[in-house]
Amino acid sequence: MRTWSRVVAVLALALIPATAVAASKNARDAEKPFARSEAVLKWINGYRSAPEPEKLPEAVKAMGEFGLLRELEQSGLHVGFIAGVLSTNPDAAPRLIAQMFPMPPEDQVILVKAIAFSGLPNWKSLLSAFSERMPARQVLIDKYLFGDGKTLFELPLDEGSFVLDCHWGYYFGSGSEVAVGRIVSALAWMKEGDSVDKLTIAAMAKWTLASNATRDKDLLDTLKAQMNLQDREATRVHLREVILAAETFETAKIRRDALAKIDELKAKGPESARNFNWWGQAGQTVLALGCVAASAMGQVQLGIPCVVGGAVSSAALKYLAPTAP
Repeated sequence: MRTWSRVVAVLALALIPATAVAASKNARDAEKPFARSEAVLKWINGYRSAPEPEKLPEAVKAMGEFGLLRELEQSGLHVGFIAGVLSTNPDAAPRLIAQMFPMPPEDQVILVKAIAFSGLPNWKSLLSAFSERMPARQVLIDKYLFGDGKTLFELPLDEGSFVLDCHWGYYFGSGSEVAVGRIVSALAWMKEGDSVDKLTIAAMAKWTLASNATRDKDLLDTLKAQMNLQDREATRVHLREVILAAETFETAKIRRDALAKIDELKAKGPESARNFNWWGQAGQTVLALGCVAASAMGQVQLGIPCVVGGAVSSAALKYLAPTAP
C-alpha cells in the first residue's frame, strides 16, 4: 500500500505543473478582451451602444493576429471601423495610433487607409507623423499626402464591395449619418439598365441596409430621416421598401427583386453585361467566420451578436448569387 500511495503522490506532483500551466493560460485568455476573432466581431457590433475607443489599439492588433487585415479587398469593414473610431476621437487619435505599433508591414496598408479615411482635419499631419514607423508603406503614404489618393467619401461607390464595406465599418465606428446617406444613395442604381456593376452594388446596399435596420433602431430612424434628404425619387422608392422590410422583418422580397433585376439585365443588356461574371469574381466573406454568412440569411446560430453590415456585402453576394445550373 505504501508503494502504491507513493506512486499516486508522484503522479499527482507530476501533473501539477501541467495543470497549473493550462489554468494560467486559460486565465490569460480570459483576461484578453479579444482572445478570439469572434470577440472582435462582437465588439465592433456593439461599439455604437457602448463606445470604448481605448480598446481600439488592442482590437487592431487582434485583427492582425487573426489575419483579418491581410487581404485588402476583404478588410473594408475593419478599415472603415478604425477610421470611424479615429474620426470621433480626434484628441486621442495620435495616442491610439501610436499604441497600434509595432505593426507588421503587411497590415500597415490598412492603417494608412484608415487614417486617410478618418476625415480628421489633420489626417495628413497624422499620416506624415507616423510615416517613419511605416517605411515599407512610403509609396502609399505619398499617394495620399501628395498624389491622387482619395478619402472615404471621395471614393465612388461603384468601385466594388470594399468601398461599401468601408462605409459600413465607418458607421459601426462612428454612427455617421453621412456614411449611411452615401450607402442609401446607391439605391438609385436599382433602375440601372446598362451596368451590372452598379446594379449589383445597389442590390448589396439595399440588402445590407434592410438587414442591419432590422437589428438597429438608430439606423432605422436614420433611414427614415434620409427620406427627406435624398433628392432622387428613384432612391426614395427603394428606400421606402428598405424601411418597410426592416420594420416587418420581411427581407426575402429584397433578395428576390435583386435577383430578378440582375438576371433581367444579364439577359437583355449588352453582350458585355450578359457575359460579365461579376458574381464569380466577388471575394469571400469578409471575415469568413460563418457568423456573417449566417446573419445574411437570418440564421444566426453562434449565440453572439454578429456584424451584419459591411461584412455582409460580401456574404450577400454569395447568398444573392444565382445557383449555377
